[in-house]
Amino acid sequence: MHTSLRSRRVTKAEDLLRRLALNDETAVAGVLTGIGADGPGVRSLSPEVAHLVHLGALLALGAAATSLRSAVDLARGAGATDEQIVGVLVVIGPAMGLAQLVSTASRLAVAIGYETDEAA
Repeated sequence: MHTSLRSRRVTKAEDLLRRLALNDETAVAGVLTGIGADGPGVRSLSPEVAHLVHLGALLALGAAATSLRSAVDLARGAGATDEQIVGVLVVIGPAMGLAQLVSTASRLAVAIGYETDEAA
């Protein structure tokens, strides 16, 4: 049996991605405000994983230690351990490059509350 693409059922995730790609105001606002970010019926990440992903994005963007501190606090509040928090940096490190990895590691250490050679 040949199934036409037009008769294929579109998932909620696919629909949300299409709406975002088309700059649908409601979908974009839902994602940017965090209200209904997954859209109706789209499976959400657990709070712990969502906060770790958020932290990873901040790390990749080179966010300041104060922003990282807030993200670390939220991740810890959701149950993440310091090892998981540092693990986020380890996972994204290869994509960051040496210079950004080193400077980001220092800011993350401060955000977690570790003493660094710079702070000592």
